[in-house]
Amino acid sequence: MTRFCIRALAAGLLFFAGNLAAQAAGEGGSRDKLWRIVSACLGPENAEYCRRCDSPRIDTACPHNGRCEDTTEVWRETNEFVAIRDIKMCSCPAGFVHGLALPRARVKGIEVSPLPDGIWAFAWAVAQEKIADESTIALVVNSVRTRTQDQLHIHLVRLRDGARQNFSGRVASVLRLDDVWNVVSRLAANRPPLKDYSVLVASNLKGGFEVLVESNERSLERAYTQRTCQ
Repeated sequence: MTRFCIRALAAGLLFFAGNLAAQAAGEGGSRDKLWRIVSACLGPENAEYCRRCDSPRIDTACPHNGRCEDTTEVWRETNEFVAIRDIKMCSCPAGFVHGLALPRARVKGIEVSPLPDGIWAFAWAVAQEKIADESTIALVVNSVRTRTQDQLHIHLVRLRDGARQNFSGRVASVLRLDDVWNVVSRLAANRPPLKDYSVLVASNLKGGFEVLVESNERSLERAYTQRTCQ
């Protein structure tokens, strides 16, 4: 291969890599996208809202490029928490549900202590509004290794058909959703202890709720839930 061809090939590879990086940035590749929504996109009454928020609420008049993925749809909000549509719902048929429940304070993820107890009850209440069959509701927090965003978020999704029969890993039951984090800590501390893990919460058909904890080698969201409409 001539020196000119080598230079041309190298230039082409650099151009391709640059395009990939630009595409990733344009599609929200930043791990702080959810935090930017929480911190800058929930209060349209704030001065310069449209300039500061790069994913404006759909109930505002801010100009945007028309992409569903670049807007925020708020399902419910309190002083502590907010629930929004996940971008995985964009271009999906009616009836598909994938939401996110997030704290409004800065909480990086499942590795932080203390974690907000009330977020599970908040997420469950929102999921009940979106998913009629309560037995199919799943709330999932991904591990540090498998998550893509550094703001704590609970996925509001449906269980896959037959998922309950395949539950494995560390499982416990709770009566109150505010006890989930305590149970998670206990399950993760069992031998061998887990330093990083995913959590799934579903209804217990006999009453209360089931809590699953799995090592970071597998995403419970992928294993047990209808996370996409594809």
